[in-house]
Amino acid sequence: MMTDNCKVLMVFPRFNASSFWNYQETCDLAGARYPAAPLGLITVAALLPKSWEVRLVNRNTEILSDADVAWADLVMTGGMLPQRNDALHLIDMCRARGKPVVVGGPDVTSSPSLYGAAHFQVLGEAEEIMDDFVASWRGGATEGVFEAPMGKTDVTKSPLPRFDLLNLDHYLHVGVQFSRGCPFSCAFCDIIELYGRVPRTKTNEQVLAELDALHALGYRGHVDFVDDNLIGNKKALKKFLPDLMRWQSERDFPFEFSTEASINLADDAELLRSLAETNFFAVFVGIESPDTDSLVLMQKKQNTRRSLQESIARIHGAGIFVNAGFIVGFDSEKGSIAPGMIACIEDTAIPVCMVGLLYALPTTQLTRRLLAEGRLFSGGEQTQSGDQCTAGLNFETKRPRRDVLHDYRTVLEAIYAPVAYFGRVRRMSRMLRRSRGHRMVRGDLRSFLRLLLRIRRAGPGTAGQFWRMMLDCALHNPKALPYAVMTSALYLHLGPFARRVVGEIDREIEAVDLGRWRAPPPVLPAEAVLVPA
Repeated sequence: MMTDNCKVLMVFPRFNASSFWNYQETCDLAGARYPAAPLGLITVAALLPKSWEVRLVNRNTEILSDADVAWADLVMTGGMLPQRNDALHLIDMCRARGKPVVVGGPDVTSSPSLYGAAHFQVLGEAEEIMDDFVASWRGGATEGVFEAPMGKTDVTKSPLPRFDLLNLDHYLHVGVQFSRGCPFSCAFCDIIELYGRVPRTKTNEQVLAELDALHALGYRGHVDFVDDNLIGNKKALKKFLPDLMRWQSERDFPFEFSTEASINLADDAELLRSLAETNFFAVFVGIESPDTDSLVLMQKKQNTRRSLQESIARIHGAGIFVNAGFIVGFDSEKGSIAPGMIACIEDTAIPVCMVGLLYALPTTQLTRRLLAEGRLFSGGEQTQSGDQCTAGLNFETKRPRRDVLHDYRTVLEAIYAPVAYFGRVRRMSRMLRRSRGHRMVRGDLRSFLRLLLRIRRAGPGTAGQFWRMMLDCALHNPKALPYAVMTSALYLHLGPFARRVVGEIDREIEAVDLGRWRAPPPVLPAEAVLVPA
């Protein structure tokens, strides 16, 4: 029997350094160490018995020492696909040192067989199964698998995250969550497989309590609603926003919010207005492709039957700027898609575009189809050295692989050239109609001065394009200047990142041209257990 005085070390694995989302240069401007705080782990920490002592080490922001591991009775870790390599390393390290290790999070839920070395696995959402794990641990268990039913957890039972475990100065922004799940059925997305198609929402009081906790800790600035699709349950959101507006107003708007939503946000002028008034300033939208055939094939029909340019313009006009995701490599691509994708990105004036190669995630409709067709490559699931920017196309493509790669590098090279990027920032800034000005927080001025120094070293032509954009924004829409600065700061990462990816893709194209690239063998039926239905 274990005593009730368990010491738990929570370790957040490193994200792969080559990830699109690893804005290290941008973090340096603000004196931060990493973009986002580990919301999942601090939520799990709040589910543990109050008598247990918990420490958190984020491997993206600090060093995990031998003394940290020696202190612990139990190590908890886990995360997403781009953290897989480090999570597996941590499990091996704990095994070697005789420390029991628990792994949870979306990647182990999708690919549990890869994490077989862990003593315990927590699969799915933790709220309703952590009690089972704790009871098992207290009873002396040395291993076990605890699985929650997919998409069924009552999120009104989710506790107040342990924000006190964070060093808030380490992060560009901190996350909270209002809902889980998405009502759509995109074939390449694992959100609906992990969290279901019926968005479940917390109570208004729960979310406001989380904001209260952050406010009481002295945090001010950027808070990200990490929802899979914030507008998935519009009815609940519209009931929440008046309470959020009241909370913000009573505290003189200490927070600016960002989130993720589907493109049909543009169709609801009332909701857009409410989000802007509540101080939402940015939204990530999955556009994926301007090609209607690709959208239909991937069951992303909400993006069809509309002008993407007009939809994005409406969101910008409400005072919320758009970041977007695009994907190259769909089966429906008939020929070169680079010119159309570049034109779409330029026409919509979206500066920050996450353009990736299609990647078949373990638990998706896409992966099950590729498996049935014998086109899914084996072996790639064992390691994950990057995100889909460099590790995509883990299947036999319908178009020649070289053509897909060439389209991809053409898009990246075009949209992240300084004249193109800052041209989009300039056009976006003219459209951005902010009803509320940016509230300066600690470090903003220092960050801006650092940006001015570093933009000169960001590559040929960058400084000139930056100053042209800043002057245009100051003359035509000065309220948008803080957001023009934000997107400019991101270029310190995105410009070099795009050039590095283009170089890697060029080497892969060369390997294809010289006959050095060979398709891995397909996943065999006996291996299909790696791809749960």
